[in-house]
Amino acid sequence: MCGIVAYLGRRQAWPILIKGLQRLEYRGYDSAGVALLENNFLKVYKKKGKVEELVQSASLSDREGTQGIGHTRWATHGAPDDNNAHPHISQDRRLALVHNGIIENYALLKKALEKEGHYFSGETDTEVLVHFIEEIQNRDDLSLEEAVRIALTRVTGAYAIVVMDRNEPGKLVAARKASPLVIGLGDGEYFLASDATPIIEYTNRVIYLNDEEIAVVTLADGPQVRTMNNEEQTPFIQVLDMEIEQLEKGGFDHFMLKEIYEQPGTIADCMRGRLNVEQGWVRLGGLDDYLNRVVQARRIIIAACGTSWHSALIGEYLIEDLARIPVEVEYASELRYRNPIISEEDVVIAISQSGETADTLAAIELAREKGALVYGIVNVVGSSIARLTHCGSYIHAGPEIGVASTKAFTGQVTLLALMALTLAHRRGTITESYFRRLVLELSEIPQKVAKVLESNAKIEYIAGEIKDRSNALYLGRGYNFPVALEGALKLKEISYIHAEGYPAAEMKHGPIALIDENMPVIVIATNKSAYDKIVSNIQEVKARKGMVVAVVVEGDEVISGMADYVIEIPNTEEPFTPLLSVIPLQLLSYHIALMRGCNVDQPRNLAKSVTVE
Repeated sequence: MCGIVAYLGRRQAWPILIKGLQRLEYRGYDSAGVALLENNFLKVYKKKGKVEELVQSASLSDREGTQGIGHTRWATHGAPDDNNAHPHISQDRRLALVHNGIIENYALLKKALEKEGHYFSGETDTEVLVHFIEEIQNRDDLSLEEAVRIALTRVTGAYAIVVMDRNEPGKLVAARKASPLVIGLGDGEYFLASDATPIIEYTNRVIYLNDEEIAVVTLADGPQVRTMNNEEQTPFIQVLDMEIEQLEKGGFDHFMLKEIYEQPGTIADCMRGRLNVEQGWVRLGGLDDYLNRVVQARRIIIAACGTSWHSALIGEYLIEDLARIPVEVEYASELRYRNPIISEEDVVIAISQSGETADTLAAIELAREKGALVYGIVNVVGSSIARLTHCGSYIHAGPEIGVASTKAFTGQVTLLALMALTLAHRRGTITESYFRRLVLELSEIPQKVAKVLESNAKIEYIAGEIKDRSNALYLGRGYNFPVALEGALKLKEISYIHAEGYPAAEMKHGPIALIDENMPVIVIATNKSAYDKIVSNIQEVKARKGMVVAVVVEGDEVISGMADYVIEIPNTEEPFTPLLSVIPLQLLSYHIALMRGCNVDQPRNLAKSVTVE
């Protein structure tokens, strides 16, 4: 949820930390703060609002120091104000700490600390944690790392933390549990962050901390990693394949628009090396060693949250339609809190853009405990889900900075299509000729997405006709019902217009009561298999004076003659229509949000990576 960045080296830390926080602002932007250490003196700057407001508030302050920690916050405990902003300081002002996650037993700890004479200026669990470390350190005269280790054995919850001690300059102590943390290895300098985006500008050599590991980073010895049981670990150094240009807007006004326009390339990247039209094969390397087990699965369960849940629903259609394996799609947040029936004959697919979604990680642990094979579909290399699953595949979409997911969604659907084709071919549930036709059609999706993007100006005009409405309804059938859900979610996320997605046939079972001249209805009308039924649904909307925006296949004449506005997409095989029909809905939401003066890349109350429950 929140963003952490830290620096230890010989350069001035302030500009590195600020640039890092700006790159991490998509993770949290309620408040921001920095603590610098210089000559055993701790300097702290905190400000409600965005990173730029922090910069302005500290413009006249002393910002010298070659060691520091920074944080951009998405509020959980306590209001988003200056006082609750991180870093938090111990009562003796010796320690400074930044924290992602939630300390669940903070209230009990706080009560015990108050009895020991501690007082608290804010409402956060993080302030309690730094006071708790202080109490342990001072009571037993411990080193910073030992005090942190003991404190963390006594807390319940999720955390990624970085701590520094003014009495131990040249040292940073970091730890993680269920929240990501990465250490970048520079030339005589070290960078710590909640993900790689602030680090890649300085180094591509990183160490991902594992759950319940503590790292002590010093200039003399670099990072030393131990477990909570104080067992020394040999960290694995990973070389990142990421370019700094991927983190810039590249001439676009917003990251979201850039990422929408990147989709012809990201879909192609997802397929690269996994599909061969000439030889007629599809192959997922991450699936090879476990293919027989997946082919013979009694059932596939897909666990995901948010937009990833919508891609999972399309995956259900793809796998059941083509490979004829029963599929259940679960909200990971619900799966983990009930008593699901999962056996060793099941396969659980976990989908997450970040690979750090807390509820999805918990669902993975549950599935592993019950003996199921767990397959991960993620975007971020080295993420927790990538490490905890038995096998999996990356979607190779590159960094997604916009909070509202776009290219990750189409990457996930592409990966699920490749998986469905692999299983169908192996199980013999589709003919060889149909398989080859699907392979050819999937290979042509990137250029067809590029063609859809050419309708941007028309979509912008339609957005202007919708921008002042208070509600919207999205309808779809079959493969495009999840697209209707995703289109509605995008509109809600970034424009704050209430929207609902429905199966088109279900409109008569309630939502039709809402339709009048003020209700825009966006209909994904590309299904050949249910075309006449969709025509009937549109007639029902028009009879009640609803505005109809229809997404249709090029050359459509019937629906085009009925709808108020029409957006065309190229013809494709029905299983792949979601990859095309979702593009206009992404653009429509983007333009409506922009016209309403909304922050497209950082919508209110949302953060990119949901790493807390």
